Amino acid sequence: MRPLATFTDFFVICSGQNARQTKAISDEIHGRLKKDEGLLPRSTAGTAESTWIVADYLDVVVHIFTPEARGFYRLEHLWGDVPTVEPELEAAAS
Repeated sequence: MRPLATFTDFFVICSGQNARQTKAISDEIHGRLKKDEGLLPRSTAGTAESTWIVADYLDVVVHIFTPEARGFYRLEHLWGDVPTVEPELEAAAS
């Protein structure tokens, strides 16, 4: 987001298979960031419906969609001029 927006550095965009799973993803992100980093979101929205949950951590804004909502809002298309960064995944513990 840095080249085109001043309100945040990164968008994290992900999907759950349904509203229940998007809520679970949101809860997990919230819990881990609170426990591991002491971070709480400045604001959240969409947790009641859980089709599009947004959590604003200032430098990072997390978007969690159901497949239908992600297809409808198409944030990747809307912000298509912003460079994409793929996360490095940690190897699973053996």
